[in-house]
Amino acid sequence: MELFQAKDEYILQSGDRALWCSRKDGSMAVRPATDLLLAWNPVCMGLVEGVIGKIQLHTDLPLGLVLIRQKALVGQLPGNHQVYKITKIAVIPLSDEEPQELELELCKKHHFGIDKPEKLAQSPDESKFLMKTLSQIKSNVSVPIKKKYSPAFQVKENKEKERLERRLLDELYKIFMDSDSFYYSMTYDLTNSVQRQGDAEKSSLPLWKQVDDRFFWNKHMIQDLIDLQVPEVDFWVIPIIQGFVQVEELVVNYNETSDEERSSPETPPKEIICVDDIHPRFTVALISRRSRHRAAVKCRISYI
Repeated sequence: MELFQAKDEYILQSGDRALWCSRKDGSMAVRPATDLLLAWNPVCMGLVEGVIGKIQLHTDLPLGLVLIRQKALVGQLPGNHQVYKITKIAVIPLSDEEPQELELELCKKHHFGIDKPEKLAQSPDESKFLMKTLSQIKSNVSVPIKKKYSPAFQVKENKEKERLERRLLDELYKIFMDSDSFYYSMTYDLTNSVQRQGDAEKSSLPLWKQVDDRFFWNKHMIQDLIDLQVPEVDFWVIPIIQGFVQVEELVVNYNETSDEERSSPETPPKEIICVDDIHPRFTVALISRRSRHRAAVKCRISYI
């Protein structure tokens, strides 16, 4: 999906769907993709894989929109359900400040022949209007305004806030990139065992409404989107688990001799038969997940 930066919003667009996130207050809205024409000077920043949610790292810092920047395929379950691991994220401050270099994959549709996405710039008309307004304010002010803090204090305070933000962001990046413990699937419920997924009443619901609330790791981060209570949010809500997922193919070779038979001189060597032809194959999935309510780990093993 494509990520656009506009004057007042960040806009995620996938096909005919769009998710708008305000840079003023962090409010979210689901809108048709054609509404992109109504945004002020939207600029495509690149491609992302999905939305994790919003987070405020500190009371002195603005809300941040957390996005899946890069994923890795862990395996495929029967029914063509693909499971992914989050390998990289991007955090965008929901404020008027310009975001740092996000290193997103460039969109071929909007960045054809361009190495890096262009920064959002003010229009010439808007710049002229602001300069004119500032000139009028200066000419009308007769009494000098006393500053509450000295310039040196403000510079020091800004630098401390920047260091705090950098440190907290680094810790957030490490949680996702160094732990290798965040997984998701767009079509398969990773929070429930195979036995629990047999409930026919839940099978008709959207995926995020079928999951076990205990293991819906990013539910609090995406709650504002859920609270919209419109069907269009189903596409954007991705249930993420913290834990471990491994999917392997197991081949059972019944003709394989034991260690004792191989070591016996009386046992003649058997002809090697290709296991692909006659031996059954099984997909084995191991899924462990951590409850978002406490530090204990709840493990489930699914044999598929």
